[in-house]
Amino acid sequence: MPKSPRKAAKKRGTTSSRASSPTGHQFTQGLDGWITHTDLASRDPAATKAWCAEALGWTFKPSFLVQGGEYHLFTYSALGGGGIHPVGPSESPGSVPFVHVADATASFAKALAAGAEAIMPPTRVMAGVTLALVRAPGGVTIGLSGP
Repeated sequence: MPKSPRKAAKKRGTTSSRASSPTGHQFTQGLDGWITHTDLASRDPAATKAWCAEALGWTFKPSFLVQGGEYHLFTYSALGGGGIHPVGPSESPGSVPFVHVADATASFAKALAAGAEAIMPPTRVMAGVTLALVRAPGGVTIGLSGP
């Protein structure tokens, strides 16, 4: 079983895996296999953001524009967080967990070989971040996030 991400970061002397800008990201080593980002699709992202801040105590970084509106980055710990975005034309409100991987392209191929269906092939979304989406057996959407 992998070490706790919090203990692994403390041992390395780091407290955050996020870059200070939405234009780049540095991955924290030792978190492979951990869910480190959760993407929330909301019909009213501003209301969801306000509720998460008040009810859950999440903190938010400055928002930035994405297709369809603003993307609100949040953190709930030094090593975990996510974002809230407007529901896209082909999606319903909900969440997608993103698993930290060492190599998004290799992990995508491994997921498909193990029986997942491709939803979105590995796609570079910003410097240092490649995302992919698969549908695991049983219909669950899982995101892969890595260099």
